[in-house]
Amino acid sequence: MLRRLWLKPIGSCFGDRSLPTILGLTAKCNSGAGSAPGSSKVAPRTRPGLVMGAAFLREGAFVKIVACNDTTELGKQAAALGIGWIGQAISEKGSANVVLGTGPSQFGLFDALKAAEGVDWSRVNLFHLDEYLAIEESHQASFRGMLRRMVVEQLSPQPRAFYVNGRADVDEELRRLAALIEEHPLDVAFLGIGENGHLAFNDPPADFETRQPFIAVDLALSCKQQQVGEGHFASPDDVPPRAITMSIHCMMAAKHIICAVPDERKAEAVRRAVEGPVTNECPASILQRHPDATVFLEPGSMSRLSGQSR
Repeated sequence: MLRRLWLKPIGSCFGDRSLPTILGLTAKCNSGAGSAPGSSKVAPRTRPGLVMGAAFLREGAFVKIVACNDTTELGKQAAALGIGWIGQAISEKGSANVVLGTGPSQFGLFDALKAAEGVDWSRVNLFHLDEYLAIEESHQASFRGMLRRMVVEQLSPQPRAFYVNGRADVDEELRRLAALIEEHPLDVAFLGIGENGHLAFNDPPADFETRQPFIAVDLALSCKQQQVGEGHFASPDDVPPRAITMSIHCMMAAKHIICAVPDERKAEAVRRAVEGPVTNECPASILQRHPDATVFLEPGSMSRLSGQSR
C-alpha cells in the first residue's frame, strides 16, 4: 500500500545556504521512524506546492518526490540539492565527481546550476551521460556538444569534463570511460526520465545486470521518436541507431541521484517509475532501489500520480 509523507520546503543555494531538510530522510522512513530531523508533516494536497516534497513508500521501495509549481522552480530546486551535495563532497575530499544528463528537459537545471554562487567548479570532475555513435560534436543533437556549449564553457572556473566521444572506436572509448569512472566514482548523478521510462539511453528492456560502467546500445523506436519530437531530427530514420550510455549499475552506484523531470509527456513514465513495480521494462523504476534518489516534478509530469487532480 502506498503511503505519502509531506515535508518542509527545501532550502535553496540561491539564498538560504542550508542543505535541504530532506537529507537523511531515507534511513528514517525505511526504519519506520517517521520524518527526517527538523521536518514537519502538513496536510497532503492534490496540487503541488512551491517546493513541497512527497516521499512515496511501497513494499520497501522508496523514492523521494519534490513537487514544484513550474519548470523554472523545478530546475532551481534540483540544482540546490545537487550543489549542496557537491559542496559537501568538495569539503570532505577536495573534489566532487558528477554526471550531468542533457536534453531539453534539463535546460532549466542547466540555468540554475550556472546561476548558483559559491561553487568551485574547478574541483568538479564532470562526466557526460550518453552520446550517439558516429555523430559529430557540431551536430545540433550531439549531447557532448550541448554539454560543452550550454554548461561547461559558461561556468567559471570550468570543471574538468569527461565527454563521451561518439566518433571514437567504441571498444577503446568504453575502456577509456571505465578507467575514468573507476578513478572518479560518482558523488552526484543528475538524471532525467525518458518518455519510455529510460535512464540515459538505457531503453526498455534495460540491462540491470551488467557491471560495465558504460555500454553500447541499440536505440528503441520509442526513444528515436522522442528525439524527433524534441526537434533534434526530422524523422526516426535520421536518428543514429546506436549510442554509448552510462549503464544502470554505474548510475545507481552514485551516492546521490537527482532526477529532474518536467513536462506532461513524461507523466506516465513518472507514474510507472515511482508507483509501479521495479522492472527493466521501465528502467527508471530502478530508482526505487537507490538509498538516496530524489525526483523533482511539476504539475504536468506529476499529473498521473496517485491523488493528483488536474
